[in-house]
Amino acid sequence: MAERYPEIEPYASGMLAVGDGHEIYWETVGDPAGTPAVWLHGGPGTGSGVGTRRSFDPAAYRLVLFDQRGCGRSRPLADTAAADLTANTTMHLLADIERLREHLGIDRWVVAGGSWGVTLALAYAQRHPGRVIAMVLAAVTAGKRRETDWITRDMRRVFPREWDAFAAGVPAAERDGDLCAAYARLLADPDPAVTERAARQWCDWEDTHISLMPGWQPRLRYEDPAFQQVFARLVTHYWSNGCFLDDTPIAAGMDRIQHIPAALIHGRYDVSGPLDTAWDLHRAWPASQLVVLDDAGHGGTSMTGAMITALDGFRHGIPPTR
Repeated sequence: MAERYPEIEPYASGMLAVGDGHEIYWETVGDPAGTPAVWLHGGPGTGSGVGTRRSFDPAAYRLVLFDQRGCGRSRPLADTAAADLTANTTMHLLADIERLREHLGIDRWVVAGGSWGVTLALAYAQRHPGRVIAMVLAAVTAGKRRETDWITRDMRRVFPREWDAFAAGVPAAERDGDLCAAYARLLADPDPAVTERAARQWCDWEDTHISLMPGWQPRLRYEDPAFQQVFARLVTHYWSNGCFLDDTPIAAGMDRIQHIPAALIHGRYDVSGPLDTAWDLHRAWPASQLVVLDDAGHGGTSMTGAMITALDGFRHGIPPTR
């Protein structure tokens, strides 16, 4: 298994105004003359972590990390019911990625992402295939309502007791409907006690449905009330709106990226995102390689190792064909 690279600090960082009153935080690490790469974090709403820097060879990559609208170090934060989310959609995030690429003077880059970041990466590549050298995608998602329905409703078959507590967090009249939308409405309530309770219950469920991977430990950041507010508000906003992809589903655009080399990495124990999504994308993507990890769930050490291996393969651009 490939080992993580040593800790590294950014050689440049800043805030980029992207319109609608939003500024996104960005940073670059590694070799300024290296192969450009961008990391798209999960959530929506987790923000980029410093640990991600260690997955990219600092002697070969010019890595760009940024926090998507409303989270992390970007401003304004979606941390209260007063947060205006009308200008926080997938299309806005895709425009932000392009604006950041242009701001940094990058022509083409390796696009990598995890979980929700995979959906965002796929949507970006389908709209800007000429800007993508290769892709490394871990914990594969495609932004389908079927995926979010599985997490918020069908997974009761796996975690019945925990799901009943999760569903009990919304009014009884809404428990048979769209739980994402119901929680989104609670998180927009002017009463802080209502939003705090809703955010905590959403994150309790989030911490439950990723728990089947070997060696799983609860994610401590889900215990942080400030993180709970941002994360729950953004993820319910996106999921209740079909990730803003109902009109342009990922599956319908696979022909636009079928020539782009890619590694799809997925854990066998990923009950949050069953393997069929990664399998179906791989079958529709001739230039992709599917790596199934028998000891991983929705993340984990072996997934990080597999990502590093895949990224190492693209660190000097696209390897020549034999």
